[in-house]
Amino acid sequence: MEKPLPRPTGPSRTRDPWWDNARFVSAALIVVLHTVGSLMSRYDALGAYHIGTWAFRVPLFVILAGVFSSGGPLGPRHLRTLLHSIALPALIFSLLYSLEVYALGGRFTLHITQLPWTLWFLMSLFFWRLLLPLVVQLRHPLLVTTVVSLAVGYVDEFGMQFSASRTLVYMPLFYLGWRLGQGWLQDWFRSRSSLPVAVAGVLASFTVGWLWHAKVDGTWLSMRHAYRADTRLGMEGAWVIRLLVLASAAALVLCLLRLIPRRRLPFVSALGSGGFTIYLLHPLVILPFRERGHIARADTHVELLALMVCGVLLAAVLGSPWVRRLVQPLTKPPVDWLFAPPAAPGAADAPSPLSKRLEKSSASHPDGGDRSLTYR
Repeated sequence: MEKPLPRPTGPSRTRDPWWDNARFVSAALIVVLHTVGSLMSRYDALGAYHIGTWAFRVPLFVILAGVFSSGGPLGPRHLRTLLHSIALPALIFSLLYSLEVYALGGRFTLHITQLPWTLWFLMSLFFWRLLLPLVVQLRHPLLVTTVVSLAVGYVDEFGMQFSASRTLVYMPLFYLGWRLGQGWLQDWFRSRSSLPVAVAGVLASFTVGWLWHAKVDGTWLSMRHAYRADTRLGMEGAWVIRLLVLASAAALVLCLLRLIPRRRLPFVSALGSGGFTIYLLHPLVILPFRERGHIARADTHVELLALMVCGVLLAAVLGSPWVRRLVQPLTKPPVDWLFAPPAAPGAADAPSPLSKRLEKSSASHPDGGDRSLTYR
């Protein structure tokens, strides 16, 4: 009998280095792209990087978020966690981003319904975790969420406001991540025969990025807007393209996860446990260098490569334990002061003063009446 995959479903469980290794890979790829993304029109190689690693950035991050999510009922503790770990950090870093833009000479904007730059992910994550307990109760969750993700492209109202489009489009991948966290697809991850298939899949992604990146319409990868009428298959067939994109993303993520070492790796595993902190902090570090023109000064491939290395190093620094401890009041702000203290054990079952009076009255009047008790 095969040993089941580790299930990171509770804080008391030992961290599985496999997931942390994957989180650092995804976070580092995201940071590198955001570091050099403003130069994409000048360097053809960046277009290849953008397309070739697309599935290993946001789609992988979405799936990993699902791995660490709970499909159980949304009790008070879960709702507090949503506020503590997602909603408040989203508001805090949205405000910090606006303040930084203002300090750099831009206009201060208070973002409410459309969070800036990378913070859309937190808004989507908030709704994914709210929806997951409902989704897991469906008869065919993956089918239903996929149909919704394809259909939402025909509704113009589902766009960037409240990250509605991305939330629904990526929901199948989030659910897939939750299933992986429950030990799904063990044979794929443990079979030796799947290894060459996984290698071929990752190489195919890089090959497509290198050879055909100029022909790939990036709007299909952003998942931010409704379908356009000028697609090759027309509006009637636009859903087919989205289905192929999502299926390719899921398959490529499974291939990469198959190749990522399952053992604890020096530095990488520890840094990967700070993937959320990396994601939150890196835009605040990159923005001043981009807006002041420092990144734009890179005009050779050697300097471009150096910038990409700096992106990896930035991810490593931001994921380090000391940085995580330093910014924890921002990434996990205390919320206990917002809530009433939890009731003492058995307090919920204790009789109320009114019920005590009714019980006393019932004892003194066999017919159950109490002529002296009035209700106001």
